[in-house]
Amino acid sequence: MAEKTVRYTPEFKRQMVALVRSGRTPASLAKEFGPSAWTIGLWVKQAARDAGDGDGGLSNAEREELRRLRRENRQLKEDREILSKAAAWFATEKAPTRRSSDS
Repeated sequence: MAEKTVRYTPEFKRQMVALVRSGRTPASLAKEFGPSAWTIGLWVKQAARDAGDGDGGLSNAEREELRRLRRENRQLKEDREILSKAAAWFATEKAPTRRSSDS
């Protein structure tokens, strides 16, 4: 049976990061509060990225912008496909014939 995923609040994560920065080890915090030392380490790395001192990964703001841009890009591709199909359909419609002036 799969374990239930526990969601921690942003405030709890900030507190854990502050405790690590004050000198506590992620392992000791893991024993005391529950999340794994690895998870706490990830929170510390993400907090550093958000502060601009990270390891080159994306900050939370950059992740959100990337999600927004991907969603927008997907929508624009769908719109372009619809317009392309509509243009093809109108192109195959029988165009009215023009009479040339023979006068």
